[in-house]
Amino acid sequence: MMESQEDKKLSSSWLVCCGKGFPLPIPSSKSASPSLENENDEEKQDLSSPKTTQRKPGGWKAMPFVLGNETFERLANVGLLANFTVFLLTQFHMDQVSASNVINIWSGATSFLPLVGAYLCDAYIGRFLTIAFASFSVLLGMVAMTLIPWLPQLHPPPCHDPSSCRGPTVSQVGFLALALGLLSIGSAGIRPCSIPFGVDQFDARTEEGRKGINSFFNWYYTTFTMVLIISLTVVVYVQSNVSWVLGFAIPTILMVVAIILFFVGTKIYIHRKPEGSVFSGIAEGLVAAYRKRKLKLPDNGHEPSDGVYYDPPLSPTIVKKLPLTNQFRFLNKAAMMTEGDLKADGSRADKWNLSSIQQIEELKCILRIIPVWASGIICLLAMAQQGTFTLSQALKMDRRLGPKFQIPPGSLAVISMITIGIWLPVYDRIVVPRLRRITKVEGGITLLQRLGVGMVFSILSMVVAGFVERKRRAEAIKHGGPDGSAPITVMWLAPQLILMGFAEAFNIIGQIELYNKEFPENMTSVANSIMSITFAGANYLSAIIVNIIHNTTGGRGHPDWLAKNINAGRLENFYFVIAGLGVLNLTYFLYVAPNYRYKSRVRVDEDDEEKPDFSIELNAVVKG
Repeated sequence: MMESQEDKKLSSSWLVCCGKGFPLPIPSSKSASPSLENENDEEKQDLSSPKTTQRKPGGWKAMPFVLGNETFERLANVGLLANFTVFLLTQFHMDQVSASNVINIWSGATSFLPLVGAYLCDAYIGRFLTIAFASFSVLLGMVAMTLIPWLPQLHPPPCHDPSSCRGPTVSQVGFLALALGLLSIGSAGIRPCSIPFGVDQFDARTEEGRKGINSFFNWYYTTFTMVLIISLTVVVYVQSNVSWVLGFAIPTILMVVAIILFFVGTKIYIHRKPEGSVFSGIAEGLVAAYRKRKLKLPDNGHEPSDGVYYDPPLSPTIVKKLPLTNQFRFLNKAAMMTEGDLKADGSRADKWNLSSIQQIEELKCILRIIPVWASGIICLLAMAQQGTFTLSQALKMDRRLGPKFQIPPGSLAVISMITIGIWLPVYDRIVVPRLRRITKVEGGITLLQRLGVGMVFSILSMVVAGFVERKRRAEAIKHGGPDGSAPITVMWLAPQLILMGFAEAFNIIGQIELYNKEFPENMTSVANSIMSITFAGANYLSAIIVNIIHNTTGGRGHPDWLAKNINAGRLENFYFVIAGLGVLNLTYFLYVAPNYRYKSRVRVDEDDEEKPDFSIELNAVVKG
């Protein structure tokens, strides 16, 4: 069983890293925890509930419909995003800055909105209806995207002379925004619900059901890998070399098939009713702490005194009880009982005026992680440039591979995928075991150390990108063709993409593991939501920096660094600015990381049950 969990963890790492920047759901261990982590605990596995329809789960009969819908939705989104910068530059005649703004704002919204979707799904709508409505939203968005290159009224006229290209009109930009908005709304519903809905179809109380859940994850990761390969090769090639209309129509048609498949399986599915969201408990704790801010805490803040703190029995869905701590002690006031807080039956009279110890400690988990979480945004800022300015560079380089074939710019992301795909098994099977024998740390190095290593690689990637752009620009000015392309191969971009692949393998996986290990089982949805916010923050920060540089550099007859003509600008300086921000971010990280106190086991010679609270410095030395 441990081996299967390791395989699932390795597959999950591949999924998260290869899908960075793409609209994908981050797997939540909450969905699988009853079956994968508590097989021998019948009490924790008891999933029977009056809120669940009492009939045999759909099992594998439901999988073609569940996986089909999820696969085609991802194919539609990934197939669009992978080459979307090229579409905006060549078909909509946008400059680099405008195209980057569109990508960053849309990607940020697509990463942030699933938080709203997850809340509505868990608290009010339920997974089936959420996926159903969201699928239609994705379909409408893809139909709108297909119409843009098809109908002349929805895109600028073809550009025969680069000096006289007409940009999009306000109405054309508005229709594009409508299409992207529909896609983001659709992703907000499908991404947080697809994996839990698939797990719902199996009965985790049986051996057959537990095996089914493991197989479901394997198939999920397999289909995602297939989607990436097809999107970054076949779909991107059709868009760049055959027809944009056909390149957008293919995912649209597949989305129609996905919706049909999804509704055909309606009578087979298990349908769970909404059970409430952990976000509600967090909000209740903040409000209750504010309302009771004038109360005086008891001296024995470490232990819940009888009759002082509200500490009801845990819900059956919560696996681990969190003890009351003194960190962020002012929040403990929210759990202090005052006159009128309880009804005669012992339940809360007003949930916004009284929180349980469990709710307060869950809130503290979030506050504790914020200083470390903030450092991840600038690290992902470097990664966000792969889908924008890196493609601008590729368009002005020699992309020939043989006498007849040209590498589509959007396919260059495969280089990072290959790097991650080769490195992860080597790291997991060879590097980690050897480091573990030396450091006595369970993962070879601590999770915070992994984050730091990833930050170093992201800085190096931006430095290399700057020097490569300087080389490309010099060659384009000196020996460039009529279209301004440099006579150097596009493979010059490979080093920065390889380094970024290592950054993703260390930092993104490190963040995912840190959030999921440090939060209790019932908060893994929050942990994964934090990762989505990191992606959104990186996209929005990228948009802010791009616009600041665009509006403040240049002048006196000189174009700005991010000029529409990439050969006239100074893109390398933009990369160096991001590298400089990365150095400052790494310094901040080295300052806050030693103060973080791990809650999960870090060293192989320590026992979680006996030592639940300790801290590890960046050098993996246990503090006293």
